[in-house]
Amino acid sequence: MFAKGSFLRTLAARTTGHALALVARFITAVRADWHGIEPVDRQRVYFANHVSNADMPMIWTVLPPAMRRKTRPVAAADYWLKNSLRAFVGPEVFNCVLIDRRPDHREEDPLEKILEALDEGSSLIIFPEGNRNMTEAPLLPFRAGLYNIGKARPDVDLVPTWVANLNNIMPKGEVIPLPFICTVTFGAPVKVEEGESKAAFLARAAAKLAALAPENGVEA
Repeated sequence: MFAKGSFLRTLAARTTGHALALVARFITAVRADWHGIEPVDRQRVYFANHVSNADMPMIWTVLPPAMRRKTRPVAAADYWLKNSLRAFVGPEVFNCVLIDRRPDHREEDPLEKILEALDEGSSLIIFPEGNRNMTEAPLLPFRAGLYNIGKARPDVDLVPTWVANLNNIMPKGEVIPLPFICTVTFGAPVKVEEGESKAAFLARAAAKLAALAPENGVEA
């Protein structure tokens, strides 16, 4: 009975994931744009800008199916465990690595959970700004996580990933998506260089990410 229940739950998660990808493509016509990197089955950490709760599903959706199955978003436990629907979609459909954003309530080191997922062979999606960027600045300052991952697992590609047009598709206060094309642009990987400081690396990684924005010269 347990095995049957697990199978049905896995089937439901895969079916829901496929349906979400189709809906996202229908609403936003989301597409991938690969710059200096190919969509090949290689372990990566995709680090992206963060302006909307839809950022992660857009990145996940445009990955080829074989890559998508091995890619786990790193996400906030307090958001994805808030109700039963999210608790199904986050852990089951997206297979999120759930991180508790409340230091006083943590029972596990977030970095250890992330490295454990990498050691199991997963690729990851992360948002190094930490929170959604609600300002006019292209990016918020990066937190240390990306640097720590790069230092701890230097063989894993760190891939800048820019999600464009989500603010136009779903402006604040709107409930009906507007007909803009969402583009997810993947750039050439970066690595922590020998002797490079945390501040220098994070500034360089942020510059590589911001450079992928269409207004900075990348063709959509």
